[in-house]
Amino acid sequence: MRSSQVTRKTKETNITVKLNIDGSGESKIATGIGFLDHMLELFSFHGLFDLEIRASGDLAVDIHHTNEDVGLVLGEAFKQALGDKSGIIRSGSASWPMEDVVGEAVVDISGRGFFKGINSESQAYNAAEGYSLEYANHFFETFADRLGMNLIINIRGTNPDLHTTLEPVFKAFGKALDQATQIDPRRKGVPSTKGIID
Repeated sequence: MRSSQVTRKTKETNITVKLNIDGSGESKIATGIGFLDHMLELFSFHGLFDLEIRASGDLAVDIHHTNEDVGLVLGEAFKQALGDKSGIIRSGSASWPMEDVVGEAVVDISGRGFFKGINSESQAYNAAEGYSLEYANHFFETFADRLGMNLIINIRGTNPDLHTTLEPVFKAFGKALDQATQIDPRRKGVPSTKGIID
């Protein structure tokens, strides 16, 4: 079972993540940011990851530190659970529609953290529970950097509702990361011509 438990405590946040990559999509998530909780439940369900997140932070200031640090700890949990990455498919991609929006996610667990910010035909989103497109970008950036993952997310469509826009993104991301973390029975060792993914 490829699983991990990671705790990170700072003066700003206290976060614990329990992860089982080979799960069934069960989740218990309480970050203090209701919108993020919902998005991560979708990510877990459609990626078939068992995921438990408990977080507290300086939400009286704003949600920036908690949002960003949840991405960081979740990325670390995936990194630890994957170990030396032997046998994984390594890359994955998925698209997911919701109304007039299509969310697309492309990932490569290459050992090099890189995130291309969410592109969209419309930036005129209504904030959802204080959450914004900028917060989503920060979350994905820290996740990708800590895991060592190349992550590119695109949005096609012009729905002004942030919930409608980000829900298919998190679903597609879960599906793409599920593909990338699956074991390919034909693969012997680490999926890199370098012989290592660090």
